[in-house]
Amino acid sequence: MRRPLLAVAGWLVTAVLVTLVGVAAIRLVGESITGTPGGVRSQDEVERALASPAPTSPGPSAAPSGPVASGAPTPSAGVGSPSAGAGARRVFASAGGTAVAECGPTGVRLVSWAPAQGYRVGEADRGPDDDVEVSFVGPGGEHELKLRCVGGEPVAEPDDD
Repeated sequence: MRRPLLAVAGWLVTAVLVTLVGVAAIRLVGESITGTPGGVRSQDEVERALASPAPTSPGPSAAPSGPVASGAPTPSAGVGSPSAGAGARRVFASAGGTAVAECGPTGVRLVSWAPAQGYRVGEADRGPDDDVEVSFVGPGGEHELKLRCVGGEPVAEPDDD
């Protein structure tokens, strides 16, 4: 009778220890597993965030929030400000996504690019070269950003379509 009682007690102690170790690990990792980083936002906060200008750092959330003409440049405040040895850096947006380009001594170079929601990157020619391009493919068709340097500044080439 004593052996089954010891086995049950050992099992309970092990279960409690494993549970405590799991809870401690979750607390170490923090909010990223157990909650929403930055808290839960109300509908009004979400609408205000979507209506505000896109962030200057490219990424999935940097997609334009409204209709943007293909290749329309949006200067990037604070991102890639010209410094010694570095050219001007600009953000370009299309309905398919955004791209950041900079001009340097070897030509224009794509620094980064991100497709808009529902789009994917078709092709990307990073450069540096006389011109670079990135295409985004999605439900609205294919959108290309073709970029080159003019006077040390990246500019969008007009679409041939």
